[in-house]
Amino acid sequence: MTPPAALAPLTPEELVRDHTVYSCVMGSRAFGLATEDSDVDRRGVYLAPTPLFWRFEKPPAHVDGPAEEQFSWELERFCELALRSNPNVLECLHSPIVEHVDTVGRELLDLRGAFLSRTAHTSFVRYAQGQGRKLEADVRQYGAPRWKHAMHLLRLLTSCRDLLRSGELRIDVGEAERERLLAVKRGEVPWAEVERRMARLGDEADRALAGSPLPAAPDRARVEDFLTRARASAL
Repeated sequence: MTPPAALAPLTPEELVRDHTVYSCVMGSRAFGLATEDSDVDRRGVYLAPTPLFWRFEKPPAHVDGPAEEQFSWELERFCELALRSNPNVLECLHSPIVEHVDTVGRELLDLRGAFLSRTAHTSFVRYAQGQGRKLEADVRQYGAPRWKHAMHLLRLLTSCRDLLRSGELRIDVGEAERERLLAVKRGEVPWAEVERRMARLGDEADRALAGSPLPAAPDRARVEDFLTRARASAL
């Protein structure tokens, strides 16, 4: 085992470049909502070498960049957020566009089901409510919401409802829903109708909760076992 003093600190860029275990494309391209001007949003997970945690200065829990529209989490932070049913992190695990995955990353993907639970209802709805308040503020100030954000909020609420109903998280909206959502992005749907859709989706998610096939809580022990073994592999 390399003594901790012999391991030079790594820059955030080096952590992402040399220690990424999983990376994917997210955003509109993963959701099936891409248009010609859509960005390529990349998300990833890196496993920091274990000896770096023996220093007073710990490796960063996340890294913004180094490329444009790129964001990565350290594995432990990623697992913490996923166990809390963070919508952005859970959806990252279900991207249909995987760009890189190694042995640890494949095991992380195999754990997707361990992170899913009924707690997603609270986290998704709370996130949606926060985003909804921002849209309402835009309407009051500017007379209209940011239509792209309104589109993604409808998509998120639909994803939450379907997850609670089926026990599976699917992030590609499908062709029929794609056109309905893109009409919102283009501002072709009145704000009042968007609000009605949001309210209906929220009610449907509430009703789906009671009979959801999801467990009450995520499988924290299974995730912790995986993280322990990953740390040992990174010695």
